[in-house]
Amino acid sequence: MSSPVLDRVPSSECAELVDAAINSRQSIRAFTDRPVARHLIREILATASRAPSGANVQPWKTYVLQGSARDELIKKVCAAHDAVYANPDEAKKYQEAYAYYPREWISPYIERRRENGWGLYGLLGIAKGEKDRMHAQHQRNFRFFDAPVGLFFTVNTVMGQGALLDCGAFMQNIMVAARARGLDTCPQAAWNSFASIILPHIGAGEDEMLVCGMALGWADPNALVNTFRTPRVPPEDFTVWLE
Repeated sequence: MSSPVLDRVPSSECAELVDAAINSRQSIRAFTDRPVARHLIREILATASRAPSGANVQPWKTYVLQGSARDELIKKVCAAHDAVYANPDEAKKYQEAYAYYPREWISPYIERRRENGWGLYGLLGIAKGEKDRMHAQHQRNFRFFDAPVGLFFTVNTVMGQGALLDCGAFMQNIMVAARARGLDTCPQAAWNSFASIILPHIGAGEDEMLVCGMALGWADPNALVNTFRTPRVPPEDFTVWLE
């Protein structure tokens, strides 16, 4: 379906606007406490809902946490995260519904993962072996990196794996639509292990599976961590041309 708005914009200008929103998206890890109006969040979600889904089933469900709902969940999950750090056996209580990462890493993915992790820690001056500082930085996930809005996405457990693909497209639309409005995000699979705490807190049904979390807000322009930009491989590295 064509957009009446974009149809009136020269194609070159349209491409620049869309590309700017996509290319400026990054995982922000420090937000200001400036609130985000509900009507703005709704506008982003409405735009994002144009994401494609198999047979147009639109399998995603979104929970928006602000205020005390957000703050209370932070307390619960941070306490659980601290407990796991103090006693690794506690991790058995918290299992993700699906494997986001592989059980065994292979090249080139393991190298990219290490580059990402040590690049971030290096920027923050966290040296290898500084476990307490690593734990504290990881726990920033469970504070939504101080963003005033936390989002959680679920799908019904009856759905197939394609629902995860559909939900990912929906989430990408949220991130791009947020950038178009000057907002930033950070998609967070880190929450997945604590689904047993999160789902009851947000009032999700027993037939819902947690897909991912996301922080939404206004990026802190003065935070060092927000200067961290991950690289991307060129199309030649992941594209096979067939003629």
